[in-house]
Amino acid sequence: MMSSASDKTVPNSCSARPSKRSAISLGTGSSGVAGGGHLALIYAAALAVLALLLVLNLAMGPAAAHVTALQALYSLVHHLLPMIHIPAHGLPSDADIIVWQLRLPRALMAIMIGGLLGYAGVALQGLLMNPLADPYTVGVSAGAAVGAALAETLGFSVLLGGLGGIATAFVLAMLAVWLVYAISKVGGRVSIHTFILAGVVVGGFLWSTIPLLLVLANRSNDLARMLFYLIGSLQQSNWSQAEMLFPFLFVVAWWFQVWAQDLNLMTLGEETAAHLGVEIEPLKKRVLLLASLGTAAAVSAGGIIGFVGLVTPHAARKLVGPDHRRLLPLAAIFGAILLIASDTIVRVFLNDMPVGVVTSIVGAPVFCILLRRRKITGGAN
Repeated sequence: MMSSASDKTVPNSCSARPSKRSAISLGTGSSGVAGGGHLALIYAAALAVLALLLVLNLAMGPAAAHVTALQALYSLVHHLLPMIHIPAHGLPSDADIIVWQLRLPRALMAIMIGGLLGYAGVALQGLLMNPLADPYTVGVSAGAAVGAALAETLGFSVLLGGLGGIATAFVLAMLAVWLVYAISKVGGRVSIHTFILAGVVVGGFLWSTIPLLLVLANRSNDLARMLFYLIGSLQQSNWSQAEMLFPFLFVVAWWFQVWAQDLNLMTLGEETAAHLGVEIEPLKKRVLLLASLGTAAAVSAGGIIGFVGLVTPHAARKLVGPDHRRLLPLAAIFGAILLIASDTIVRVFLNDMPVGVVTSIVGAPVFCILLRRRKITGGAN
């Protein structure tokens, strides 16, 4: 698997007592935030921005489906807190249907998909020790999309309440990861630079198979479905999909938080992490499995939405530093913010085009900047 080019030195007291690895944590650095009160303020501000964007997403729309922000709040209160009386004139029935049945499930799916991709991006970057890694660039998203398209073509995407499609997407996502490792592994080692290039190659190949699957299924004229898998869209969101996504988000958030300290130690290099008690190979398998599972669930629901898992970890890292215990949840919140903001833009201003267009416009320049920075600093292998 992967190994670090240069391991950082740890104090002798640490190396003498590997069992005390739980006491070791990464410093936040000059750009990170050390104070607990300041950290709480960052989380509170991020959640406040997310809540504001949620209300705006529910209230904003085309003129033919106009809903005010107050009506959107009334609809939420009416369904979530039925004991509170809402004036009849304050919530017309058509506004309630627009908010509760159409816009809220889509907004919640944007939040959960953004969170899943944010978690996966942080985990892959920490595990692979590469700031360019995310489900999109390493081919996991493409593999999951092929799996979801294959399940739909064969007709078992609806099995087990929709879990058949997610299961197939998960299997193909893991196959994509295996292919990337097989291509980039030379002499028992995997270069982190070669890994990204292999991910782009495998992802490009898998993307090309999606139109082929649709042609074989006599759906070559279904442009909307093709764009759904290739670019990503939330147009088909509904309550059943939103309810199906929530358990995946919960499981991904829980276990990545459990493994956060091990991911911290991985940034010191594999040899150092192993000396401090981390079981390297089992950790790699667990993280890759969970990242692939979260990505498969996100892609099955929203298609390939690129660069969310690349941009949000870097934005979060600027605020809270490299400690994964702080970084993971904030990156997930930022992923939710990015995706719900992008969805609001495309739905209100861009004639409801695929949301992946906006995330790619944001993420592609960031990817180029990071790649350029790695070349300048000599970080690429």
